[in-house]
Amino acid sequence: MTSTPKLTPAVMTTASDTAARAIPPVWPLASSVAVNPYLGQTSETLAQVGARLGRVGGVPVTMPRAHYAALIADGTISDADIIAALETLEDGHALDVAQIKQAATTPSAPPAPLPTLADLAANVSGVDWSGILADRFGHWAAGYFDQGQALWAAPRRRGAYDAWRQTATHDLTPEIAGLTGFAQFVSETPDTADEARARAAKQLGLNEAMLETYLHQLLFSLGGWAQVARYHLWQAELAGKTDQTITDLLTIRLVWEEALFAQYKDQLCDKWDSVKAAHAQPVNADQDLTIDATLQEAWERAVQRDLAATLAAPATERAQDRPALQAAFCIDVRSEVFRRALEAVNPGIQTLGFAGFFGLTASHKSFASDVEELRLPVLLNPGVTSSSEGENVSAAQTARIKSRANRAWGRFKLAAVSSFAFVESTGPIYAGKLVKDALNIAPKAAANSPAPRLDPPLPLAAQIDAAEKILRAMSLTADFARLVVLAGHGANVVNNPFASGLQCGACGGYAGDVNARLLAGLLNSADVRSALAERGIAIPSDTLFLGALHDTTTDAITLFSADHPSAAHAADIVQAKDWFAQAGIVARSERALRLPRAGDETDIDLRSRDWAETRPEWALAGCKAFIAAPRPRTACKSLAGRAFLHDYDWHKDKDFGVLELIMTAPVVVASWISLQYYGSTVAPDTFGSGNKLLHNVIGGIGVVEGNGGTLRAGLPWQSVHDGERYAHDPLRLSVCIEAPREAMTDILRRHDDVRALFDKRWLHLFALNENGQMAWRYAGGLKWSEMARNVGPDLARKAAG
Repeated sequence: MTSTPKLTPAVMTTASDTAARAIPPVWPLASSVAVNPYLGQTSETLAQVGARLGRVGGVPVTMPRAHYAALIADGTISDADIIAALETLEDGHALDVAQIKQAATTPSAPPAPLPTLADLAANVSGVDWSGILADRFGHWAAGYFDQGQALWAAPRRRGAYDAWRQTATHDLTPEIAGLTGFAQFVSETPDTADEARARAAKQLGLNEAMLETYLHQLLFSLGGWAQVARYHLWQAELAGKTDQTITDLLTIRLVWEEALFAQYKDQLCDKWDSVKAAHAQPVNADQDLTIDATLQEAWERAVQRDLAATLAAPATERAQDRPALQAAFCIDVRSEVFRRALEAVNPGIQTLGFAGFFGLTASHKSFASDVEELRLPVLLNPGVTSSSEGENVSAAQTARIKSRANRAWGRFKLAAVSSFAFVESTGPIYAGKLVKDALNIAPKAAANSPAPRLDPPLPLAAQIDAAEKILRAMSLTADFARLVVLAGHGANVVNNPFASGLQCGACGGYAGDVNARLLAGLLNSADVRSALAERGIAIPSDTLFLGALHDTTTDAITLFSADHPSAAHAADIVQAKDWFAQAGIVARSERALRLPRAGDETDIDLRSRDWAETRPEWALAGCKAFIAAPRPRTACKSLAGRAFLHDYDWHKDKDFGVLELIMTAPVVVASWISLQYYGSTVAPDTFGSGNKLLHNVIGGIGVVEGNGGTLRAGLPWQSVHDGERYAHDPLRLSVCIEAPREAMTDILRRHDDVRALFDKRWLHLFALNENGQMAWRYAGGLKWSEMARNVGPDLARKAAG
């Protein structure tokens, strides 16, 4: 063994915290949201992250080279695109077009991770210690993190490390497999996690240089369980607190390494020294990774050329008459299809795009429920509380009793003593339900809960401030229609553990109807309107705001007209419902072209009720652009349901406060969505949750494939692939904003985390000119480069010259 300098407690604590923050969080199934799997690595380039994740997990960060070779062969990627991509390299590799094209035809070696001690022990003993570790750890973690699925809750009083020790000292499985005295070994570990980590590091001969990637690797090997622990830290820090769960998991994983090293030390000592030396080396991208990143960049340049051509098409100016209807939708890419269809039904209809929580960060309690639903972006804390309890207290109480009875009945069905007798005696009663589900004729849940209300109500001054801020952020300060619909969105599907992932990401994985209805009530207030008029926002007395729910699975619109009854608007509401129905047919017809086994628009509704349908909708698959500009820049231009559309008029944005909000909140959320789809496509074994057909829900937290083991996080394979080809093109998002470059530069200068996303090219930023054309590209380092009027030929001439 080589001697190593002593690790100080401070160094070990810092290294453990760094490893913890290299892991992305994952939200529970009930409120799952898209998360950027590269969240802890956004300060590095794609190639650098490829080197890091290759070392710790053997994870690819781009598509196989054959994918890019096919795009080069069919002309999608041009030489000009490759030249432009080469100009972005930071890694000092001297490459040219010919080398890149040649390399694309040669498969690169898959990344090979450094072995852990569990891997080394498996090699010398013939026992699958990595698999045993995953099984035993997963068995414990499923109970520890359980959110109500288990009938008997695991103790959590003294933290994860202590809870695991109590279990591990009675678990004989490792000893039966050959790890002699493991229970005794665990019982003799230090009582605190900090001391246990320090002891393990000393026994393993680690030094400071080795810790960065080695500790990251140990957490990475725990898969989704580490991500659940990272979620606990995320939530704690959002509340101004802290949480040690993830570093406790790191301690547990280190104790396993220490125990295996103690038993197999003589057989693997030399190999372990080599692994430690490799961990101590700097993380640098080699030429293969640089080539892969260049091919990815070139592909994105090609796609951006197509986007530029779409945006450069002549704009259709809307008539200056009062809109026949105004409908605001979430910026979610699925609304682009419906908005375009709705505007085609009647050119007098004006649609708008805004973040789906509609500016209200509500902690909401649904009808007859005490569960606090955080219907807001996960980057924020709740600002208001709301409830759908309504005034009918007796109905709420009846619903509560029924709900409790259902829960009790469910527990009786699952209990160890009664479960088998239940199946024997009452199984035939469920025949009718099974037939209805199998034939897709089960009734659908209706969105008919009582109108939500702020509870407690906001003071009038706060209501006025909130209304003004939201309307200015929507760029909706004048020219109001008689009827303004605020449409949140959600999905109505059955037998789908990932149902919340189809809901509104801006609403924390819940539907957006609550926020839309709350805002409608706020904007219908006479006192609020009177004060807004004094602030320059004059809402006509005949304007009515109504909340609505856009079901993205069926493209049906539920209009909550009963929230604000108005006889004067009866005809407007009937007309709006008719327009929504017509637009729904058009939108479903377009979406049916992408969905497997969908013949026409009539098939779409059935998919939402089919308990065997693994692809009820494509959700955000295909997303490739975020556009913040006035709607006329994109109206009548098909973006194929692949663009987030945020209405924004910088001329109305005093001091660019709205621009700053857009760049630091919706853009960041969109990047999480885009990169989750990216990671689940290029590295499905690591950043995807696997095959839906093999999933079992565990603890109410997530899923495992089979009967246990590592928790899977990310998107199921069926969400990015249709069985024959990819449904999602893994592209880093192109963010196009119509605003002065100086204003955007200033915002990037003041927000380092957001700037890193663009400087390290996890996002591409473009400035649109007054005609909505992509005129300037952000080049990094707070600098911009002007885009040629005709990008392709210009770069082609450069390639030839």
